[in-house]
Amino acid sequence: MKNSRFEVEGRQFRTQTDYQRALRDKKLIDTLRKETASYNTEKLKQLVAKLKSPKSPFLTVLGQDYIEELEGRIRGYDKAVSTKQETLDSIVMEQLKKQDKRRRFMILFCSVLGIVCLSYFGIYMYRDYKVKSTNEQLNQLKEKPVIDSTFVSSDSTQESVQVNLDAPPEEKEVLDEYKNLLIKNKKLIGWLKIDDTNIDYPVMQTTDNEYYQNHNLNQEYDKNGSIFMDKDCDVKKPSTNYILYGHHMKSGRMFGTLDKYESEKYYKEHKYIQFDTIYEKGLYQVMYVFRSRVYNEDDVVFKYYRFIDANSEQEFDSYMQEMAGISFYDTGVTAVYGDQLLTLSTCDYQEKDGRFVVVAKRIEAKE
Repeated sequence: MKNSRFEVEGRQFRTQTDYQRALRDKKLIDTLRKETASYNTEKLKQLVAKLKSPKSPFLTVLGQDYIEELEGRIRGYDKAVSTKQETLDSIVMEQLKKQDKRRRFMILFCSVLGIVCLSYFGIYMYRDYKVKSTNEQLNQLKEKPVIDSTFVSSDSTQESVQVNLDAPPEEKEVLDEYKNLLIKNKKLIGWLKIDDTNIDYPVMQTTDNEYYQNHNLNQEYDKNGSIFMDKDCDVKKPSTNYILYGHHMKSGRMFGTLDKYESEKYYKEHKYIQFDTIYEKGLYQVMYVFRSRVYNEDDVVFKYYRFIDANSEQEFDSYMQEMAGISFYDTGVTAVYGDQLLTLSTCDYQEKDGRFVVVAKRIEAKE
């Protein structure tokens, strides 16, 4: 039977002397355990090296057990550090992969965006060139001799119609410069031009105010549309007020620059508007410039787009007062009952269904 009186830290010692030495080693080990509780790996390694040296303070096998205990702690720390480092490396690699994916996505996105932008720019330039080219051809056609006085033209419904430009005496005579254009499209009603601007376009008129919002004189689909006269206006009668509509294109086409008239300085540089009907030439001087909107049918309010014919002097003067009251500035130009008016209208995006409007009156010559 073993003598448990000489047992220390699970070790058996044969003699009283070895037992006392073991107790001394245990006391030293307990002290070291407390001191090394907060040691890092480096300090533990230094302690192990010292305890393994010939000057080791241990007298029994308990010292070797404690050294192995310290070495186990060191291995545990190294493994933990290695695992932590591996985890950190894994996180770093994952982040790098994500960054690489984002970089590749951004490169792809930017490339696609660049192609789309380039394509859009190309289409935009082509359409802009086509509009310019078409307008140049139409202007040249105005100057050419009349092709034929009797022709067959196709309107917006593609219906063939016989038209005779040599009108009977009771009818107004078409101006020579518009006969060739009328051959291309019998819905031509006139031509609008403002010097030193891009506004230099044929004016169309049909039985509705929809078709020429997205068609040109050649009856081709065109998002620029055309300048067109309100369906209720009559150039033969004539109406008191010719109302012309056009898109406010970002490119500046059609009425895209009309809102420059908000500046009084711009107005002073562009006071006059040339508007010819197919029957007679006309020069107009700007009177009023204002913003308005399209109202509900039952709204009791001034609606500039309803002013086409004045049935009385009182009605005419009432409309003049309404427009003068909302005009951006006083041009000093006024009109009286019997004067011929011209209204240019385009979309304005400062409010829903907004409109930007320029109103002019017909004059005989520039001041």
